[in-house]
Amino acid sequence: MGTVRTLVPHHVAIVMDGNGRWATKRFLPRIAGHKQGVDSLSRCVRACVERGIGILTVFAFSSENWSRPAEEVSGLMELMVLSLAKEVKSLNANKVRLHFVGNRAQLSEKVQAGLAKAEASTAGNQRLIFNVCFNYGGRWDIAQAAQKLVSRGEAISELSLDRAMALAHVPDPDLLIRTGGELRISNFLLWQAAYSELHFSDKLWPEFDEAALDEAIAVFRARERRFGQTSAQVVAQLSAPDKSQKEKAA
Repeated sequence: MGTVRTLVPHHVAIVMDGNGRWATKRFLPRIAGHKQGVDSLSRCVRACVERGIGILTVFAFSSENWSRPAEEVSGLMELMVLSLAKEVKSLNANKVRLHFVGNRAQLSEKVQAGLAKAEASTAGNQRLIFNVCFNYGGRWDIAQAAQKLVSRGEAISELSLDRAMALAHVPDPDLLIRTGGELRISNFLLWQAAYSELHFSDKLWPEFDEAALDEAIAVFRARERRFGQTSAQVVAQLSAPDKSQKEKAA
């Protein structure tokens, strides 16, 4: 399990914070910031593909966001549907497979249908798995996983919970980025981020570009990931000849 540095993280997760503040600074309605944020997300997806990142998971709408002004929530729902229709062609061109993660029961039939259609349209793509956490919360995820196990009559353990999580189809994130200058993860991937490297950017999400992503990757590469081991143990593992190579030589 222990490893140190890789060229790029396999799985990057992002809390896309600062859309509203970006708009307010420019005397624009908050929804204008969210629209700009969609453009920033499109750039980020392409950048991840170009850099060989295998999985991108983003926090698009939290279970706590329902408490925002009704006009903003309604605008976000409409923006999601319109963005899906616009972006699916680009996702397919870049071989990106889309997954929506979260509680769909609270969403309108129109939004649910849009999510399902976009997922089906990109189901055959394999270059990048793109998880969009929509109406998602880390506590909700743990609770739904426990409820799922109880309904099946399965014992609750770390392994069974892990397999019942909403993101069980991908490994845990290696790098978790939060934009907007806040130093918290805000109920995002509470289970999955146990050993993620955290990077906080002062850039508001609409300003987060390829250079900002590369900065986060550079910080990740400089970190030593020990997973509970000592530095000496990790270095020894890296220094030891690869077992498969020794077997081939024999």
